[in-house]
Amino acid sequence: MIQSKSIENSVILITGGTGSFGSTLTELLLKSNVKEVRIFSRDENKQYLMRKKLNDSRVSFFIGDVRDFQSIYDACLNVDYIFHAAALKQVPSCEFYPLEAFKTNVLGTENILKASIDRHVKKVVFLSTDKAVYPINAMGLSKAMMEKLMLSKSLHNNEKGIFCATRYGNVICSRGSVIPLFVDQIKKNKPITITDPNMTRYLMSLEDAVSLVLYAFDEGLNGDIFVQKSPACTIGDLVLALKEIFNYEKDNIIIGARHSEKLYETLISREEMTRVEDRGKFFKVPADKRSLDYFNYNIKRKDILSNSLEYTSHNTKRLKVNEIIEILLKNDVKSSNFLKF
Repeated sequence: MIQSKSIENSVILITGGTGSFGSTLTELLLKSNVKEVRIFSRDENKQYLMRKKLNDSRVSFFIGDVRDFQSIYDACLNVDYIFHAAALKQVPSCEFYPLEAFKTNVLGTENILKASIDRHVKKVVFLSTDKAVYPINAMGLSKAMMEKLMLSKSLHNNEKGIFCATRYGNVICSRGSVIPLFVDQIKKNKPITITDPNMTRYLMSLEDAVSLVLYAFDEGLNGDIFVQKSPACTIGDLVLALKEIFNYEKDNIIIGARHSEKLYETLISREEMTRVEDRGKFFKVPADKRSLDYFNYNIKRKDILSNSLEYTSHNTKRLKVNEIIEILLKNDVKSSNFLKF
């Protein structure tokens, strides 16, 4: 249940609202006293299915694309808050079509920023990814630029509206993640294709992702980036856990890392760790609000970069196979409704 009083009687826009995150957040918002939830996406079939499932007069649907400023500008009329989840987010497809990733993730974000300022939106929470930190692929590069746009606008927006962001890693039941692929291979009695058994990835539930975003909504100031302290596992152990759950014995196939995949992911860079705030369950990375006149500053903090250590899926808590099994079962991995939308 959402506790924030800001939600009451407010109009909320969710871009990419028919996706896993958007659909889960919408269902949660409808349990509160929200005035209206606007679902903005370009997929009319998903909107149709979502409309039928929810059947709530407080939900309205907008066909549009974040690449098109006018469509997002129109959808922002009288909006109080925006959750920006629309993105191209699959690493291999973005590698083959990097300009498309740029158009959606970078230019689309600029459109959101401009429309929200013009429409006097109170706060926008941008959803980013671990791949934006030390990016080596087009998806990560485009998300890193999304963050830089958000940070730049937050420094120049003079508190007319608040722009903040979240980063998270693999979400268990979202489309495009590796777990649905493995489950599908098991159900079709095919070998499980593993890129690298020693590769590590953060592991979090969809509910955790929503919780992180709502925390940013409640606590975020201009330029803040929030990260949840998430455990991780190796791909090899993840496959062992799924095999035990499904009592599956077919051999695996090692296919090697896909285009521009990392051995491990990073949620907070070494440079950011010099100013990070520990919030218990979360980390907050406040914006560096210094101007270009660096000689005017004498900041006493732990800013010796050599003494900092980035926060990665290699050095966070490492889940054991039995712990992975517990998390997967809790997230109903065996259900036919495992994928949200």
